[in-house]
Amino acid sequence: MAKEIIVIGAGIIGASIAWHLTKAGARVTVVSESGAGGVATPNSFAWINASWGNPETYFRLRIRALAEWKRLATDLPELPLTWCGGLCWDLPADRLEAYAAEHSSWGYGIERVDREQAARIEPNLTELPDFALHIAEEGVAEPVATAAALLADAELRGARIVTETVDALALVNGKVTGVVVSGASISADEVVIAAGAGAPAIAATAGVKLPIETPPGLIVHSRPYKKLLNGLVLAERLHMRQTAEGRIIAGSDFGGGDPGDSPEGTARELFAGMKAMLHGADGLEFDFHTVGYRPTPVDGFPIVSRADGVGGLYIAVTHSGITLAPAIGLFAAREILDGERDALLAPYALSRFAQ
Repeated sequence: MAKEIIVIGAGIIGASIAWHLTKAGARVTVVSESGAGGVATPNSFAWINASWGNPETYFRLRIRALAEWKRLATDLPELPLTWCGGLCWDLPADRLEAYAAEHSSWGYGIERVDREQAARIEPNLTELPDFALHIAEEGVAEPVATAAALLADAELRGARIVTETVDALALVNGKVTGVVVSGASISADEVVIAAGAGAPAIAATAGVKLPIETPPGLIVHSRPYKKLLNGLVLAERLHMRQTAEGRIIAGSDFGGGDPGDSPEGTARELFAGMKAMLHGADGLEFDFHTVGYRPTPVDGFPIVSRADGVGGLYIAVTHSGITLAPAIGLFAAREILDGERDALLAPYALSRFAQ
């Protein structure tokens, strides 16, 4: 008998888990009030990387995720995925050098570039650094289209998508037996919570506490425009890229910056800064800004594991959803269906917060 699994959430993480479970033969129902793309996913900068600031254990998971993106692209060639590379100088030179040395020793493909080389990589930048790093293996997945493609393919393979709000988890004798949606129950052998910022409220209905913060991040979006950027640009005060449809999007960092008291004012200021950084941007017009609430476990690392003390419940919530999605989807599906937990997930169980 195929296992019946409910996945709550249709963002990039929920979509990837649903796709991997369906492909592995499970009967999957995705329940999400937002439809494909979820809530945090559309407001994402969508950078796929294993960049600085992480311990080696987390770097290894991220590097594996980069490889899993490539595998996913062979299964789903229509995924809007590009390995455009990233040009980075958003740290002081000494810290940039330390990051390059450390991550190179771990096997990350970092190339040190000078001003001339940077100009060849991104000819339209008005301010060029004396020293930057170029990582050719970094890329971008257009977030909503990627989630939608995964869900559409999961549907073709038999998954069911239900656009409803989950009222609560159904609990019998300490085991989750399904979900309650608009007063009606849908039963399952296991329930996966991949609902991002909405996850803690849902988990709480089964007495499970998820220590997650949701810091806001503001990102500005231009109207579609001619091609000015080749890849990701991670400059000192601004991170930006050009989307598949030609919009240039930017945040004061890739997660989006603090919206402040006047998000509209902050957005206009950011947009002006972005325009000033680009040659040929005279006709570039501001379109809109987004403020995304990024689901971030309190220690900054993913929560991907079964919930302790409650049967039939799996949790998958992380900040770096775009980077990690294919690896988390693959590993979660294996653990749910075969009981095999990948060693790369070892540090990321919910139980680490119980101490």
